[in-house]
Amino acid sequence: MRVFLGVEQSLTGRRWIGPDPAASRLAEGLAQAASLPLPVARVLAERGVEAAEADAFLTPKLRDLLPDPLILRDMAIAAERLVIAALQRQRIAVFADYDVDGGSSAALLVWWLRALGQPDPTVYIPDRIDEGYGPNAPAIAELASSHDLIICVDCGTLSHEALAAAEGIADVMVLDHHQGGETLPPALAVVNPNRADEDGALGHLCAAGVVFLTLVQAGRGLRKAGNAEPALMALTDLVALATVADVAPLVGVNRAFVRSGLSVMARRERPGLVALSDVARLDGAPSAFHLGFLLGPRINAGGRVGRADLGARCLIAREAAEAEHLAAQLDELNRDRRTIEAAVREEALAQVEARGTAGLSWAAGDGWHPGVVGIVAARVKEATGLPSVVIGIDDGVGKGSARSVPGVDLGRAIQRLAREGLLIKGGGHAMAAGLTVAQDAIEPAMIRLAELLARDLDARSGIHDLRISGLIEPSGASIPMLRQLEDAGPFGQAAPAPRFAFADMLIDSAAVMGDSHLRLNFRSPGTPPMQAVAWGAMNTALGPALLGARGRRFHLAGKLEISTWGGRERLRLRLDDAAPA
Repeated sequence: MRVFLGVEQSLTGRRWIGPDPAASRLAEGLAQAASLPLPVARVLAERGVEAAEADAFLTPKLRDLLPDPLILRDMAIAAERLVIAALQRQRIAVFADYDVDGGSSAALLVWWLRALGQPDPTVYIPDRIDEGYGPNAPAIAELASSHDLIICVDCGTLSHEALAAAEGIADVMVLDHHQGGETLPPALAVVNPNRADEDGALGHLCAAGVVFLTLVQAGRGLRKAGNAEPALMALTDLVALATVADVAPLVGVNRAFVRSGLSVMARRERPGLVALSDVARLDGAPSAFHLGFLLGPRINAGGRVGRADLGARCLIAREAAEAEHLAAQLDELNRDRRTIEAAVREEALAQVEARGTAGLSWAAGDGWHPGVVGIVAARVKEATGLPSVVIGIDDGVGKGSARSVPGVDLGRAIQRLAREGLLIKGGGHAMAAGLTVAQDAIEPAMIRLAELLARDLDARSGIHDLRISGLIEPSGASIPMLRQLEDAGPFGQAAPAPRFAFADMLIDSAAVMGDSHLRLNFRSPGTPPMQAVAWGAMNTALGPALLGARGRRFHLAGKLEISTWGGRERLRLRLDDAAPA
């Protein structure tokens, strides 16, 4: 590994690592062979794309990348049952998780049934505090008493006892992506690429992706029966939203889902997404960043600190007025969530600092709101670079969320903890998981979790390194260049955006923006100033160090993006790190 610009320890304590000479030569050869700008060629080279594959990679088509739904177990049964329920106008209930993936999955089914001229199904979202994650027996029994088919989306794979409440009363099928155990719950069909008996080839799909594949197969059934099928491409905005917000890897078909979905979303046809975009002040074409950091948190806010079904209701709203009312509520709840989160984050980080880290960062506190422990776990992970768990304790029981780092399968480890009896229950997927634990078992459970994660962590190298794709000058950074670079995206989990370094930049100004962000202007000699924004920087060492840096020179590293304000576009740097020049 080659230290870049001589930065052994940046303002955030990281070493900067640049591309090795072999990778640089590969990118240069690809740029020539495929007639690509060098920054684009660098991204393709990092992804292992060869010159002959460049065009297909830069223009991913869903029809080319979509797998045959029937490679998933129980798919034929699930799709056939859905078609029967739709054509016979049976009573359908959708039981969904309270997060973006769950709400989007439910919305997919609602809009698909509407396109068939069918009545809306019942959408049931459990309350995070009163009911917890996933199906529960009382809710399933009540739904079974008045419905013919219950579809569990983004949940249900581990809900053996809950789904048993519907046996002999209503059919149940599960469309999920969370890791499962050796046995399946009592359901007509369990479609899940992360079932124990699946090969994992589609394990990167979120639940909405699984639902979309089910609708593809259902469309085949409709055609076979001589019926018109809904236009599924118009639903990819919901799949894109869920894929990004659930931090699914942006590889394979997920890239095509997101690219297609962003194009659909830009047409501003779904009232709920239009209203959410407006309250988030999204002024311009949507990007994966907007899905993950502007829209996703607002949809999640209902499940975190408000009514659990608000996000799903916004996504399925038909009328603009209803969508705008719901979006305004979600926006207000999101502001409340940030206030609660800030208090819990401060206490959690103080605990982590006092305890130290040994392969795992964790914190637990009485009265911590269970709706924010997940996002605080994400903040702790960002601060420490380690898998993190944050637990809120109430009446002797802790309910927590965990967030992982690439290469460390957190869901599998937490399921093992549950099997070993250290947790009351737990589950999830590689990057995120949830758990319930007795208060007196928290510390031994976390010690054991650190042991289980140690092997994966040992296999990771350079955990505190910051990877730099290359050097760029302000004069070489332009909106047309960035447009070409975006063709190599979308960027996100498992497909990071290229990070560029600007060397020896003079800081013209720096100021706090909002509660915790930093805005600064920088330039090199003879060039106009360029703007940078460092989100959440005032909660790290980066913000305070740069706040008083006017007139000093720094190396800056981050990702280029287009900022739109008042209909005007400008290029800016989303700053990740800095080091004195």
